[in-house]
Amino acid sequence: MSQRIQIFDTTLRDGEQVPGCQLSTDEKVTIAHELEALGVDVIEAGFPISSPGDFRSVSEISKSIKDAGVCALTRSKKNDIDVAADALRYAKRGRIHTGIGSSDIHIKHKFNTTREKVLEQAVWAVRYAKSKSVEVEFFAEDAGRADLAFLAQMVEAVITAGADVVNIPDTTGYCLPHLYGKRIAYLFEHVHNIHKAIISVHCHNDLGLATANTISGLINGARQAEVTINGIGERAGNTSLEETAMIIQTHADLALHTNIKSEKIYALSQMVSEMMRMPVQPNKAIVGANAFAHSSGIHQDGFLKNSENYEIISPDQVGIPSSSIVLTARSGRAALKHRLTLLGFELNKVDLDSVYEQFLIVADEKKKVENEDLIVLMSNMPMLVVK
Repeated sequence: MSQRIQIFDTTLRDGEQVPGCQLSTDEKVTIAHELEALGVDVIEAGFPISSPGDFRSVSEISKSIKDAGVCALTRSKKNDIDVAADALRYAKRGRIHTGIGSSDIHIKHKFNTTREKVLEQAVWAVRYAKSKSVEVEFFAEDAGRADLAFLAQMVEAVITAGADVVNIPDTTGYCLPHLYGKRIAYLFEHVHNIHKAIISVHCHNDLGLATANTISGLINGARQAEVTINGIGERAGNTSLEETAMIIQTHADLALHTNIKSEKIYALSQMVSEMMRMPVQPNKAIVGANAFAHSSGIHQDGFLKNSENYEIISPDQVGIPSSSIVLTARSGRAALKHRLTLLGFELNKVDLDSVYEQFLIVADEKKKVENEDLIVLMSNMPMLVVK
């Protein structure tokens, strides 16, 4: 039986921490509506105590979102939790996301305290947040580097205190996928009350492993994935929503599913890129400009015979109109003939060979050959053309 994975999107909180990519409240509300339409289960709208603007954004999103949960981040401090609860007062389904460091690195060098005091603070924060009549998610910051026995002790304690969701973040992007998966599995084996809460995975991309770690966590029992559109986020970014959703959709053998309406992915990717003034790298999986582009002659020939030869996802699945055949000096005769046919030129094999020789000369000069270049090329070879 397929297990549903809840999608927790933090584009408007963790994603917005990218330097120079801050959004206005109106922009955040617009993106929040699109996230809800996409099928996101929870929208992390901001960190209310951090600024008046973030408070206003969380409040306005709470007023306008009807189906998705709206989440506000806090530290494990009374004032943070009070302010977050105030910002969420209009939410149909509000969630306070509170937490504290779980690794000895954070305990000693960030908080200058002890495991015992951190554990006490964590339990207090969950109980206090729970008194605000909202869902409570607890984050064990830097769980990727935490002592496993202590992490299990912390998770058990906060679930006992009332946490609805427990987030196991790989805050620094340190973990390898098989080891992160083992961490999640360890918790399921050693936390006696773990089935009373949803275990969530929140991975960073410092070593390029965020999505792989997220999938490993889900395979090992986590049922919420924390993601951002285009994988944006602090430093090297967060787990990409589009990658996570399409891995789950593509691999039926995982026996997982989400409520994401994948055909809406590309439009939202473009919106976030434009509003945050953060271009999507061309080779970005799923939504990059080259994700469904073919320029190698061998690939083009195989793709034209059957797209499944080189595409495991069809572009329309994610809202992209079509794949593209890009003509370069690496392109072969099959791609050239295909493009010329689309332009109304029909050639036999001998004539195609002649045109191909001239095409390669143009391609070496132009790097990328456009339709206009082909029309000029064909106009110089009228005896070969039936149009």
